[in-house]
Amino acid sequence: MHIVTFRPAAEVGMLLAEVDTPCLLLELDAFERNLKRLPESLRGPNIRLRPHAKSHKCPQIALRQIALGAVGVCCQKVSEAEALIAGGVDDVLIANEVVGAVKLKRLVALAQQARVKVCADEAGNVRDLDAAAGAAGVTLEVLVEVDVGAHRCGVAPGAPAVALAQQIVSCRHLRFAGLQAYQGAAQHVRQVAARRDAIARAVDDVRNTTQLLGEAGIRCDYVTGAGTGSYMFEAISSVYHELQAGSYIFMDADYAKNDWTESGIPQFEHSLFVWTTVMSATAADRAVVDAGLKASSVDSGMPRVADYGDVEYVKASDEHGVLQLKGATRFRVGDKLRLIPGHCDPTVNLYDWYVCIRNGRVEALWPITARGAVL
Repeated sequence: MHIVTFRPAAEVGMLLAEVDTPCLLLELDAFERNLKRLPESLRGPNIRLRPHAKSHKCPQIALRQIALGAVGVCCQKVSEAEALIAGGVDDVLIANEVVGAVKLKRLVALAQQARVKVCADEAGNVRDLDAAAGAAGVTLEVLVEVDVGAHRCGVAPGAPAVALAQQIVSCRHLRFAGLQAYQGAAQHVRQVAARRDAIARAVDDVRNTTQLLGEAGIRCDYVTGAGTGSYMFEAISSVYHELQAGSYIFMDADYAKNDWTESGIPQFEHSLFVWTTVMSATAADRAVVDAGLKASSVDSGMPRVADYGDVEYVKASDEHGVLQLKGATRFRVGDKLRLIPGHCDPTVNLYDWYVCIRNGRVEALWPITARGAVL
């Protein structure tokens, strides 16, 4: 579990203008609307929500999602699961493969404390999971991860997935729990029709696989997957039972580039910002802020400057961000502004704290407990 070692950039009750920079702001009103909006959008389909905690890495947020009806959360790493369970979450799916004796020992220890599920896509890993579960005296729930188009982890759909499920069923200390079928490559496909088509192909792969499982005498009543960019398509498919959307609570700049028209997916609000200070303003068309690569991830593009349509964040180095001033806006040294991260997940992983803001004042400080949890 990550231990917070640095003091927060703010204190409860402080005015936003007084908050030090760079820091991670969570605008609570927008966050809470997003938090409620997704489960409200699922009132028609009979489907469960298991939000992906890799987006926020914070038990306080996970528990708020569960209070609104989520069955639990998912995450990517054993260390993330450890932090979430220590924070009071009692149902966690590690939506990933766990490999290696050290990690497997920690995994089965968690299964003694909470309900824990894990994914597998290879026969040797299944044998290792069975041995580790047997040594710990637990029965471990294992999903077959199926590659439904992301071409990352996952066994091929159809017969290969059935063969792996049969191996899991044959293991004394494992229980076949269902299918992990996440089409991650579809999440940022900009056009709705193309995104819908990608999920339709994934649904066909899952439907074919579950049919073959039934013919092999293996019941599969648990298919989990989906993300913020596509979750309504999986929700109405009659094939998926559980949704793993995570970024909806924050909505980063990259997701904002998607077309949401006629998708059935509500328009979520930006609630996560990097708070930054202008540290240099020596040129008429340029300003430099104190939020660079160590303050905001740029893997999905540069952050977007909130509140100023004529200002663009154009360049990042370790500790500096360069703003291009295209219109009438000018900044002075000491001015503070909000940046919308390009990609929320790795940006969150750069910080120890959420500085939670309401009505221009710090209402709470939430530790990002699983920050740096990569093991």
